[in-house]
Amino acid sequence: MNQEVGATEGAYDEAEATRRSAGEAESSRASRSWWDRNADEYQSEHGAFLGDDRFVWGPEGLDEAEAELLGPTALLKGLDVLEIGAGAAQCSRWLAAQGARPVALDLSHRQLQHALRIGGRVPLVEADAGALPFASASFDLACSAYGAVPFVADPVNVMREVHRVLRPGGRWVFSVTHPIRWAFPDEPGPQGLSVAASYFDRTPYVEQDEQGRAVYVEHHRTLGDRVRDVVAGGFRLEDLVEPEWPEWNSQEWGGWSPLRGNLIPGTAVFVCVRD
Repeated sequence: MNQEVGATEGAYDEAEATRRSAGEAESSRASRSWWDRNADEYQSEHGAFLGDDRFVWGPEGLDEAEAELLGPTALLKGLDVLEIGAGAAQCSRWLAAQGARPVALDLSHRQLQHALRIGGRVPLVEADAGALPFASASFDLACSAYGAVPFVADPVNVMREVHRVLRPGGRWVFSVTHPIRWAFPDEPGPQGLSVAASYFDRTPYVEQDEQGRAVYVEHHRTLGDRVRDVVAGGFRLEDLVEPEWPEWNSQEWGGWSPLRGNLIPGTAVFVCVRD
């Protein structure tokens, strides 16, 4: 599972946070370099929560073993699954343990090095989600837990690429920061409970260096935008899951916390079908 809006863990000390336009090439370049720089710290800080072979959809801790958003766990055996924005491939390892045949794809070379460090026999592919290096109809399922989709300037292109590589009847399930969070400060405490910006402002969040070059980019889409992106990509939206904060989860993760999680949604999971 990848990072959240406004995340500055390990970012350049001189990085300036702003809202401005950022195109596809700039966004991709920034994401690759940001994750290569910050993968070590990210895995060190969040690795215990993510586990080595656990499939969680977001900071709330919604577990695929219980949610079965990809379908019944017992039926995963023998299926070809593509994980996009896989990070250290924790979700792919869980899928492999269920008998599936996952492929873990990520833009960041350093994230995939962490996948190698943890081990396992999951194939790893370094590539951009907007140009998947696979033949059409190669997979039965595709998934992404906070990977790729929030960071691309053209999400419809990603949807179309996923649609292309899926076989008819295949599911595409992805999670992102819940769009309503963009109206609130990215703070876990009470200060994160007051609306501070327009929900309808789609201007990307950008952290840039002293030369104005983006070092981190995240793109905002409203809930309606996300639904339209899914449909424009050729999918049917089967479900939209907004995980509630569980009593057992006492962690704070960036702007996610029990305080905020019990009041406003933090994650949106889109369950899509390629008819």
